[in-house]
Amino acid sequence: MPNAEPETIPTNPAAFAVPVVALRRPYLLFLGAITDPDDAKTAFGLRDWCRSACVGQFRLPGCTVSTGLPDMTPPFAVAAGARSLVIGVAPMGGALDPAWVPALVEALDAGLDLVSGMHTRLATHETLAAAARRSGRRIFDLRRADLPLDVGSGRRRTGRRLLTVGTDCALGKKYTALALAEALRHRGVRADFRATGQTGIMISGRGIAVDAVVADFIAGAAEALSPDAPAEHWDVIEGQGSILHPAYAGVSVGLLHGSQPDAFVVCHDPTRRTLSGMPEFAVPEIERIVALTIELGRVTNPAIRCVGVSLNTSAVSDAERAAFLAEYERRLGVPSFDPMRGGAGRVIDELLRSRDAAQA
Repeated sequence: MPNAEPETIPTNPAAFAVPVVALRRPYLLFLGAITDPDDAKTAFGLRDWCRSACVGQFRLPGCTVSTGLPDMTPPFAVAAGARSLVIGVAPMGGALDPAWVPALVEALDAGLDLVSGMHTRLATHETLAAAARRSGRRIFDLRRADLPLDVGSGRRRTGRRLLTVGTDCALGKKYTALALAEALRHRGVRADFRATGQTGIMISGRGIAVDAVVADFIAGAAEALSPDAPAEHWDVIEGQGSILHPAYAGVSVGLLHGSQPDAFVVCHDPTRRTLSGMPEFAVPEIERIVALTIELGRVTNPAIRCVGVSLNTSAVSDAERAAFLAEYERRLGVPSFDPMRGGAGRVIDELLRSRDAAQA
């Protein structure tokens, strides 16, 4: 359920996780001057899943996107208790916008640490590094490519795993995984959310940003992130990208093979017509994504199966939402739900039924 505070769980050495538990909270969320809500998925994720750790948002002139949090300048946010400025924007390619630099320097000078999940390493930026030294503040770059990982082995691991996959990017794979992990725990099932992106790492306190991993080691990173576990334990692994996205399919397939999921939930926005950042490419049919996920997933887990559909219905009315949920449930023959509006329990029913049938 959104706004639930995640447990502060110590870093798992086997997963070479980034030690996010060292970050200073509360956060001020930086939105830059963005105009596309899809670019603010980091800020929205933090607002929705650790709301009490967010004091406000910092927007530059021209920004038309809002999290609904109070607008604050860095000095005002520090006075309100903020300790870190989090880059709440995830632009395509993860590059630093030069227009942000004066604002980020202002935040450091005001006494805020700087936390970034972008590909550009802010700690190596000359102006920002100088400001950090001057103010005695720290810069945390969460997307690390220097982790001591092995290539994927394909070895079958103990425990159970569920992966969220999608027809596109930025449509709810993280939210779905968080909701499913929470629903499993509410049933008394031992379960962990495994973060594979910067926002998930900030929320959960551990994880590996797999899109920063050298390509040969992506499957190995997924194996390290979900190591051997007790037979009844579930790792719920946050998916990335889409296996048919021209830019990000490599990450998605490596994550699928390394996760070797017993089950997956397919995430979809029924109102979206073209791929994120790729207006010339249509969103693929959900049935095609399910079929390809099963075909490719069988490389490391022949028993992989789809157990649910997660729909992002934020842009439609209640009546349209109900119609979409019924349609996709009929089309795929598995429970459908919107993770922001409940219903994950029906997917857990399907998940546990499939487990029991496999054991019979």
